Amino acid sequence: FDSRADGFARGEGCSTVVIGVGRPFSSAVLRGSAVLRGSAVRQDGRSASLTAPNGQAQQGLLRGALQDASLQAQAISANEAHGTGTALGDPIEAGAMAAIFLSRRVGEPLVAGSLKANAGHTEPGAGLAGAFKLLAQLQHARMPPNAHLRVLNPHVGAALRGHAASALPTQAGVLAKGSAGGVSSFGYAGTIAHTVLRRSAGEAGDGSARVATPALVYKRRAFSWIE
Repeated sequence: FDSRADGFARGEGCSTVVIGVGRPFSSAVLRGSAVLRGSAVRQDGRSASLTAPNGQAQQGLLRGALQDASLQAQAISANEAHGTGTALGDPIEAGAMAAIFLSRRVGEPLVAGSLKANAGHTEPGAGLAGAFKLLAQLQHARMPPNAHLRVLNPHVGAALRGHAASALPTQAGVLAKGSAGGVSSFGYAGTIAHTVLRRSAGEAGDGSARVATPALVYKRRAFSWIE
């Protein structure tokens, strides 16, 4: 979402997840778990270019995932964006997020970010990596900072302006309401997907378990090259 964003750096990752259907796990296994509430998979359709995806298709994707999850947009407290990291892709995704999650939102802000700023684009593993980050946010009711976000892309700001409050945090903080969130992943071939996760019952991370921590303060330092 930064004004300097001009592409992506490749990363590598391997993720493993255990899915239980129908029968609940024991409380010991439930630690670190989430309920898959709903999902949607669509096609991006006609786009201007690879770095300028179809915003209408993304809106339909988010709307379909919420309907499948039987949740209102207000219930989503955190959104793990695909994060194309491009001058056009970021504003388009921000616009879709604003239209679906923020248009009728009141009260607590929606927290948004993308793991790709920290770990790079792990390509086939990117969606699941983002889901793990989202799960950690929901469990601990924490919002991690967006790495490298210094100056907001003005087109991202324009896409979010005029809607309810949203947060693109640059410091670690407390997630206002950490019960449900969504994660997006978009493929090169045009396949787009969004999944809605809800923290398992009994997991830590609700309001009673939060401990206020002071915001971190970073001091930037530069080291010049020497012969």
